[in-house]
Amino acid sequence: MRLLCSAGFTFAMLLAAPAFAQDRTAAGSDDDVHTGDPIIVTAPYVRSLDILGNVSVLEGDELARDIRGQIGDTLTRQAGVSATSFAPGASRPVLRGFSGERVRVLTDGIGSIDVSNTSADHAVTIDPLTVERIEILRGPAVLLFGSQAIGGAVNLFDRRIPRKVPTDHVHIDAIGGHATAADDRNIGSSIDVALSPQIVAHLDGSWRKTGDARAGGFIYAPGIRSDLLHLAEHEVEDGHLDEAAELTADANRRGKIPNTASETWTAAGGLSLINEGGQLGVSLSYFDSNYGVPSRPNTAHHDEGEEEEGHDHGEGPVTIGLKQWRADVRGEVELGDGFFDKLRLRGGYADYEHTEFEGDEVGTIFYNTGVEGRLELAQNDRGGWRGASGLQFSHRDFDAVGAEAFVPRNLTDQFALFTLQEWTLGSLGIEAAARYEATNVKAPVLGIARSFDTFSGALGANYEIADGVKFGVSVARAVRAPSAEELFSNGPHIATQSFEVGDPNLKREASWGAEASFKLKTDALNLSLSAYSNWFDDFIFSNATGAEEDELPVFQYFQRNARVWGFEAEASARLAQIGGFNIVADVTADMTRAKIKGGQFVPRIPAMRVLGGLEAQGERIDARAEVEWTDDQTRVAPFETTTKGFTLVNASISWRPLPDTKNLTLSLAANNIFDVEARRHASFTKDYVPLTGRDIRITARASF
Repeated sequence: MRLLCSAGFTFAMLLAAPAFAQDRTAAGSDDDVHTGDPIIVTAPYVRSLDILGNVSVLEGDELARDIRGQIGDTLTRQAGVSATSFAPGASRPVLRGFSGERVRVLTDGIGSIDVSNTSADHAVTIDPLTVERIEILRGPAVLLFGSQAIGGAVNLFDRRIPRKVPTDHVHIDAIGGHATAADDRNIGSSIDVALSPQIVAHLDGSWRKTGDARAGGFIYAPGIRSDLLHLAEHEVEDGHLDEAAELTADANRRGKIPNTASETWTAAGGLSLINEGGQLGVSLSYFDSNYGVPSRPNTAHHDEGEEEEGHDHGEGPVTIGLKQWRADVRGEVELGDGFFDKLRLRGGYADYEHTEFEGDEVGTIFYNTGVEGRLELAQNDRGGWRGASGLQFSHRDFDAVGAEAFVPRNLTDQFALFTLQEWTLGSLGIEAAARYEATNVKAPVLGIARSFDTFSGALGANYEIADGVKFGVSVARAVRAPSAEELFSNGPHIATQSFEVGDPNLKREASWGAEASFKLKTDALNLSLSAYSNWFDDFIFSNATGAEEDELPVFQYFQRNARVWGFEAEASARLAQIGGFNIVADVTADMTRAKIKGGQFVPRIPAMRVLGGLEAQGERIDARAEVEWTDDQTRVAPFETTTKGFTLVNASISWRPLPDTKNLTLSLAANNIFDVEARRHASFTKDYVPLTGRDIRITARASF
């Protein structure tokens, strides 16, 4: 109701304003995220987030080259980013070692309103094929989007609510391709039509289908292979030669990773009214996906005649079928030259459902309905002082029905007030941010209700030492309320093959953070260095206990003090010009360390990574070769396995065949050229779901 009232208020103010001139609409305003300008406008009232945060942008041909079925795997070339990579159909971003409740995945500033934060096997309901720009935000400024963004936020932009009127009345975008490692066939397209000088209609859709992914080496990690071969020895001793041969073949399995096929399709439509007073738009979208959830092989040994006891998990491979209906609204009202510049509204409602199948049987059904909205007042620039303040609210109603409903029905309500202020004093820039949140979480069936009041703040400054050279520092205090899953989980979860146990007595999680950055930008060299550290009080984490329940390993939520620290580095340099090509070299490196007080390491922290590339950039052809090296990860939590490092070699070439335009791009890419075995340590399933092997990808991207 609050969202509808806000939308009506915005609409009334918009209609009262004079008509918007066509030339301004075509050109786009300073706040338009689709102009291709490198200025970051995720929080449009801030010209850039380079004081309190570090931002990376992925769009255009680079996005088309890296695009995968899930947003997590799409972003892994970016600094400080890994992925959960649970399966090809489910992968969420990991930022600076953080995932789940500490990383927000946003669509145009508000949440995806799904259950991808509930468990690593749950997909994000945003198809990268429909996205035209992705912004990755790290650092304290992301607290503007919620205390759950301590690790960072990933903000995805599409055209579903148009921001401008097409200059030629109709604008079409399309992308499609094929990849060999999983027989990946995909296509996505959108159309914007100017129904009048002030009204724009939008339609888009996408479809992707893959087979089982092919691994580059052994499917199973050394620990699982050793267990299977050990079982084979027992079978030989017992005279069961056929069973021994089967176990040996399983241990040495290569090729396709079982039960990793997927199929996803989406459809959406939107409408925007744009005039001199601002804009108001709505959209309706549908997301449908079916994907396999690979299972860990059973390496338990049972003596002949021994009866197995425990929970019956059904037979057959586990698959997930999900769907989401979603409605969105976005509005903006121009307020003139007074103290306030703009009033902005952003809201969304989603109805989500997914079913976990065990073979042909229905295992557990998850339901989630939610609403989220933001209302912001942006200030006009007053002698170098600008900023914005606003409120944000969300409501979530989550339920799970079935034998393995490991989380009871729960409701979460959150209300927040926030502000960000920025001052420019010559070469010195200062920013201050603050956020208050009131969170209520309750599980009616348990008779438990928890309420949390949290306050977070950040202060930062940067100084322009010389033209194009900046140094910045920031400090932040972030406080997060525990989630319903962390509080109330208690049961078997067949998709993750674990028994998950929460703690209803968890306290608020709080951290002090500090970050320093150095940025250099010249015509020939770009350099960005960041170092960060977070000191946590009552850090919440899930880890194996070594116990078993219902024949599943128990994963318990704990709360301890912890420290997380690391660095990110990016550099690119123009080396030479040969013929019509600029030769550019670039390198990206990142590292995260995380320890619990007392010496234990935090589980599933990505290993150090360095990625270097050499690129020839021409008017119509770009060619690139790169090497990505990932270190061994031996800093592991109890009952967590180590992960061997790997080196990937990739190459790509892009061709723009139309003269004097970049409207059409054809790309050919070869990833993991030497077909090596590779595993991401951040993945819950890394020991039996490796990364894909050699993958040849053909992509066509058009925009007219």
